[in-house]
Amino acid sequence: MDLKKLIEEIICNYIFSNYELRISDIEIQNTRHEFKGDITVLIFPFIKLLKKSPAEVGSEIGDHLLSEIKLIENYNVIQGFLNLTISNNYYIELLKKVISEKKYGISEPDEDSPLYLVEFSSPNTNKPLHLGHIRNILLGCAISNILEANGKKVVRTQIINDRGIHICKSIVAWQNFAKNDTPDITNTKGDHFVGKYYVLFEKIYREQVSDLMNDGYEKKYAEKNASIFQDAQNLLLKWESGDKEVIKLWKKMNNWVYKGFEQTYSELNVHFDSNYYESKTYLTGKKVVEKGVADKIFFKKSDGSVWVDLSEDGLDEKILLRSDGTSVYITQDIGTAILRYENNPEMKGVIYTVGSEQDYHFKVLFKILEKLKYSWSHNLHHLSYGMVDLPSGKMKSREGTVVDADEIIDEMKSRASNISDELGKIQDFTINEKDQLNKMIGMGALKYFILKVDSKKRILFNPDESIDFNGNTGPFIQYTHARIQSLLKKGGELSDNLNESLIINDKEKQIIKKILEFPSIIKNAGSNLSPATIINYTYDLVKEYNSYYQSVSILKISDKEMKNFRMSLSLMVARIIRNSMKLIGIDVPEKM
Repeated sequence: MDLKKLIEEIICNYIFSNYELRISDIEIQNTRHEFKGDITVLIFPFIKLLKKSPAEVGSEIGDHLLSEIKLIENYNVIQGFLNLTISNNYYIELLKKVISEKKYGISEPDEDSPLYLVEFSSPNTNKPLHLGHIRNILLGCAISNILEANGKKVVRTQIINDRGIHICKSIVAWQNFAKNDTPDITNTKGDHFVGKYYVLFEKIYREQVSDLMNDGYEKKYAEKNASIFQDAQNLLLKWESGDKEVIKLWKKMNNWVYKGFEQTYSELNVHFDSNYYESKTYLTGKKVVEKGVADKIFFKKSDGSVWVDLSEDGLDEKILLRSDGTSVYITQDIGTAILRYENNPEMKGVIYTVGSEQDYHFKVLFKILEKLKYSWSHNLHHLSYGMVDLPSGKMKSREGTVVDADEIIDEMKSRASNISDELGKIQDFTINEKDQLNKMIGMGALKYFILKVDSKKRILFNPDESIDFNGNTGPFIQYTHARIQSLLKKGGELSDNLNESLIINDKEKQIIKKILEFPSIIKNAGSNLSPATIINYTYDLVKEYNSYYQSVSILKISDKEMKNFRMSLSLMVARIIRNSMKLIGIDVPEKM
């Protein structure tokens, strides 16, 4: 029974019968904590219609609802709010119902479900993944899970930036300075190995630019004519012309990087359903751009470069092909978007998980695709997110000071191990159990801390704060789940037959009301593409439960029916913790 709909129907019928007025859109919500009651009807709209005071309208409607709905026990009127108190048995009945639903709040996709593609990670093959990538990956992964929980089919994909001048920089540096070293020879993770040479390139490049400027050349000239940069430019031209030796070396170094990425993805428990490679998609993009010139959508400048004029759309001119015919980033993105829809013509939308520094880029991309008259261009969404900072400041990869993703992951597992040892909670665990738990806690702390913040906001990631077992943290949520599992194990078998006549306290009713919010929380998180919505909800639920846990006896109570009720309530809280955290990509332990 949907009590809110019933209340709305009765109010509408009453006002029509007594005042011959038809009303709609009655706002009914849960009563705020500071007021007595469970369900609140906003009566502001009725005051002018009925030409009565708030107290008169509230009492009139309240009395009628009392007479019509037995579940309503009492009411109070505060200004324009009619607060209704609902009987205990209603909430116990609902608890019994949701316990019986193994996938409560979750809508699984089927064959007819709409298909969405979520792009995330999207690494460059010239350097390892860093802390910024972690936020990207965790957001993309969580959004994918949340969309699936809302009954949508999801394709998880990444576009791998495996071509361009930055890739050539790593290759040139390796050619000149590696002396045929490989990841295997040096026992180095592949992405770290290649990234080392990208950093080395930048170091040599800066030195050469400085030397040229000391010789009297302008900075712009020096930057374009440094010998190592010229080597990288020539390598890019050879690559785009299909030079066999260059292609062979390019493939070898990229494969080193891919192996490294896979190790990091495995640690984060991330997978992809499909990969797109810019080395392939740029060709489609170039063809589309060339056709766009023929169709006068784009134009050529005197140097042969191709541009689009978006000034009428409140944007600027944007280069699409360089004067030498080589592609730029947006050329590749045009090709990628087109190929995706060709591969998945039934797709309802694409969600690009990319940092906020690319906001303008995506405005331009979507506008270009619209000008090219692709009907699906309006179904593209840029999930923009803020930068990740550390207390030491913003990361800068070109300076070789990037905060490496693998280092962060290892550090979080190490911190989890140290805290577990200090608290002495896992002394009876085997070595394997300890390792699994420490990874679970470390990864849970990292993921929770990053995802609890609204995606548009910058994050100051503090490892010490994230791993705390108190407060709004992953370990706090994980510990509560383990505590409930221990309670359920000690409590014995549960009965499905909850006594609906039990007198439950306000905390118990509040927890049930919180449990009943779960389906709407999942929907809101899906609509707003917001993992933080789920995290904040779970934290509030856990706070409510822990306060309750401290205030009542659960296992030692003599009343068997009340014991069964409290254990059943605990069971449902644990289930929601587990399911909500699963959507976020966090595992919860059975014991701690």
